Amino acid sequence: VQLQASGGGLVQPGGSLRLSCTASGFTFEAYAMRWLRQVPGKEIEWVSGIDRDGHITYYANSVKDRFTISRDNTKNTLWLQMSSLKPEDTAVYYCDKPYDSRWVKTSARSDGRGQGTLVTVSS
Repeated sequence: VQLQASGGGLVQPGGSLRLSCTASGFTFEAYAMRWLRQVPGKEIEWVSGIDRDGHITYYANSVKDRFTISRDNTKNTLWLQMSSLKPEDTAVYYCDKPYDSRWVKTSARSDGRGQGTLVTVSS
């Protein structure tokens, strides 16, 4: 499993960013996927998940109505569109493959995780 996340950066509060994740080494279209994030020194946090077809999405309450997860199975790519960003969204964001779809709404049972991309929300 190889996952490469990108798109992080510095953004002002209220701004937007789009994270991307390219996948390889497994049959991307066969698996649910998720985004996690982690602030240094804190537990990793589940942010959002999506079923293998891209039809069903899940969001943590802290990001609901601000973030949108999506995927394109023809391109082996996962995205996270983030808007109305807040300073508390500052974290390293990880693209993650759960062991199976039962774990898509949690941060547990990872079967592969990218290197992460840093999002900093600050004025």
